[in-house]
Amino acid sequence: MRLYNLKDHTEVVNFGQAVRQGLGREQGLFFPGTIPAFSASEIDELLKLDFVSRSAKLLSAFIGSEIASEDVLRCVRNAFQFPAPVKAVEDDIGTLELFHGPTLAFKDFGGRFMAQALVQVAANDRITILTATSGDTGAAVAHAFYHLPNIRVVILYPKGKISPLQEKLFCTLGDNIHTIAIEGDFDDCQSLVKKAFDDELLKKTIGLNSANSINISRLLAQICYYFEAFAQLNEAQRRELVISVPSGNFGDLTAGLLAKAMGLPIKRFIAATNSNDTVPRYLDSGLWQPHTTVATISNAMDVSQPNNWPRIEEIFKRENWPLTSLAHGAVSDEVTKQTVLALNQKGYLSEPHGAIAYRVLRDQLQSGEYGLFLGTAHPAKFREVVEGILGHDITLPKELAERADMTLLSHNMKSDFTVLRDFLMTLQW
Repeated sequence: MRLYNLKDHTEVVNFGQAVRQGLGREQGLFFPGTIPAFSASEIDELLKLDFVSRSAKLLSAFIGSEIASEDVLRCVRNAFQFPAPVKAVEDDIGTLELFHGPTLAFKDFGGRFMAQALVQVAANDRITILTATSGDTGAAVAHAFYHLPNIRVVILYPKGKISPLQEKLFCTLGDNIHTIAIEGDFDDCQSLVKKAFDDELLKKTIGLNSANSINISRLLAQICYYFEAFAQLNEAQRRELVISVPSGNFGDLTAGLLAKAMGLPIKRFIAATNSNDTVPRYLDSGLWQPHTTVATISNAMDVSQPNNWPRIEEIFKRENWPLTSLAHGAVSDEVTKQTVLALNQKGYLSEPHGAIAYRVLRDQLQSGEYGLFLGTAHPAKFREVVEGILGHDITLPKELAERADMTLLSHNMKSDFTVLRDFLMTLQW
């Protein structure tokens, strides 16, 4: 597999290099030189397979001979040990539940595959994973890499701006997992990560890598559950399928668009955001004008400068799709609360991120179409918000209940790269 740097097309790497490096020169994202395309009959055959077998074939189509197909299958089997079921919500709308993994969020798929892939390509080198999170990435990455030899993880998150249970899920592990509460927002955390990758001495000294959706292994793994969703639908639902994706850093939507480029016949996608609506405004006006990030009840989407957007533009350019064909919408906190309540009254317990995706989908779905919205996190991860909306308690799953009373092990730090650099350089193995 060959990938090129979107900011410097002369930098070309293989899959193993891209996984280990994370980012290219000038903080450029790596993008596949070739997107494998499947015919309609090949898609039909893939859809007959089980989730793990199909996913291994999809990923091997990208990776090629660089990793033997049986090794890819083993990585997928170790990573995808939980389902991604489609549940009916209304006659013409369902949800793809991606929160049945160990940290109750969609990022378990990408995080766990990345961990398996990195072990496969890293040999015995020591690697430091540095990543920023607005909530769910941190937990997924922490649990995926917990106790793995020769790998340590440093996770930055905005202090006081993720839910308490999200924080408990990954800031109570210890061992090779180090967590830092940054005084700022997610974009500040992301900026610190980018500065670290620009520091060549730091990168070389500590073996720096990233597990954000900027890492190609995480992104490719997310393609697989779009095929899994499609496999669970009947013929009529497949014919006019519209998928609404709650979007923050836009990795999930990127993966869905790659699935479409591979031949999965999805009619259209909807990019659903909260009040941090840089992309919807851009699609309407043609002007890229990020505002200061605002805190919302859908905190995992509190991102004003989404890192994966260049990949989305590259897909549209490569596939000759008009960017105007990407449907979009933004939802306020007040409407989000109303939607969580409305969904509960329909018999479906959701949380703010999924509710946003549902709201925009419901507003834009046309007669004869079937809609899917992504349920990216378990409602209990946002217990305080959801209980406040519904007016009653919700049950905590065991993954959260067993950590709810544990002591946080996080460091506190100003948004200062010099301080972070000193911390990373002196961190002991």
